[in-house]
Amino acid sequence: MGGPSEERNVSLSSGEAVADACKSLGYKTTEFIFENNYQKLIHNLKNQDIIFNSLHGGIGENGKIQAWMDQNEIKYTGSGSAASALCMDKARSKDLASIHGVETAEWESLYTVKDKPTVGLPFVVKPNEQGSTIGLNIVNNESEIETAIQEAFKHGSQIMVEKYIEGRELTVTVLGCEAYPIVEIEPSHKVYDYTCKYTPGMSKYICPAELDDGLTISIKKDTELLFSLLGCKVYARADYLLDNSGNHYFLEMNTLPGMTSTSLVPKSVQAEGVSFQVLIKNIIELSL
Repeated sequence: MGGPSEERNVSLSSGEAVADACKSLGYKTTEFIFENNYQKLIHNLKNQDIIFNSLHGGIGENGKIQAWMDQNEIKYTGSGSAASALCMDKARSKDLASIHGVETAEWESLYTVKDKPTVGLPFVVKPNEQGSTIGLNIVNNESEIETAIQEAFKHGSQIMVEKYIEGRELTVTVLGCEAYPIVEIEPSHKVYDYTCKYTPGMSKYICPAELDDGLTISIKKDTELLFSLLGCKVYARADYLLDNSGNHYFLEMNTLPGMTSTSLVPKSVQAEGVSFQVLIKNIIELSL
């Protein structure tokens, strides 16, 4: 846990929660916290039966540390390097979703601050490979475009401009190959931003989301399809927007969703009677 990404603090919170659960399950548990040089931990990591990856963002989620652990025959939880890299790349994962008939909002990639968006206002500007809404801004008029683009480029060399869809925030957990109850998020802010995600009381969560049966089945079916197409393993979480006409739009697949006190995966599985400790046990056993 920890790591050098901008989501380090979230990772530390997830890691602490997971470690506590592992201890309560009776597992012999060692906590590994690093900032930059994870290679120095190799001998300690190789001595473990499995590493529970609680890193968010950066090398922990983009496939780099997974590839390194594969090379060194270290077992770890969750998806492998290829799926991790693909899901971290929002543009590529949206491309794949579109090809297979899963709707996504209109979008385009920009590679320099001089590139001009062609998506009509209002739109969302965000880094292509970041989580936790870091560097994300909603742009409503032309005077806001330049600042939003510059902010997004502070967090990566490729950014995404995506048509803004006014509607409901939904998220779907997959554990094993099965989609669990859909969570609807009602943030205090206009967007489900970093503050709303990680500050208790800043968002309201409804699980199961109040949707008709047909829509629920459709969203779960799309999520299970994407989980398979993207090559995900063990668990992940897909995010959607539901517009006022009842159309759902895929945003991204998270291969290392949070495990903090406000996190969505625990809320989803709890709706089917799965405790946090049992969730962690299932992730470990499925990964082994």
